[in-house]
Amino acid sequence: MKCPSCQHPETKVVDSRVSKDGAAIRRRRECLACGFRFTTYEKPELQLPLVIKRDGRREPFSRLKVIEGIRKACQKRPISAAQIEAFVDALERELMESGEKEVPSTLIGEKVMAKLHEWDEVAYVRFASVYRRFQDVNEFIAQIQELLKTKKEK
Repeated sequence: MKCPSCQHPETKVVDSRVSKDGAAIRRRRECLACGFRFTTYEKPELQLPLVIKRDGRREPFSRLKVIEGIRKACQKRPISAAQIEAFVDALERELMESGEKEVPSTLIGEKVMAKLHEWDEVAYVRFASVYRRFQDVNEFIAQIQELLKTKKEK
């Protein structure tokens, strides 16, 4: 592991612990050349499926993209970062356990929308407006009317 301070290729592990969530190993390291101390995290490499985009392109599943999309929808809403992380952890686990080599982006989008619908109506409509590519106010109104209709049925 290269030192982030001086780029020396040799460091030693000073302390090693399991992270709070148990999903990684936290290591404190020290550079053998300059003495700089830094932290690294070791996580298992997961074999997640490729995501088939709407235009047919394929790209690796990006946890960060999913989290950022959800965070934007949940801005100034009562949804914690821990809730978002736990949902994305569960989504990754579900995708891995499916055994599929490729999944359509629509599957991921629908799962995110279902969770946002459960959590917060405003966040749900925000995400839906981008995900479903609303073109005008009428599409917003239709989505809100559908939301109100399902709310009355409960």
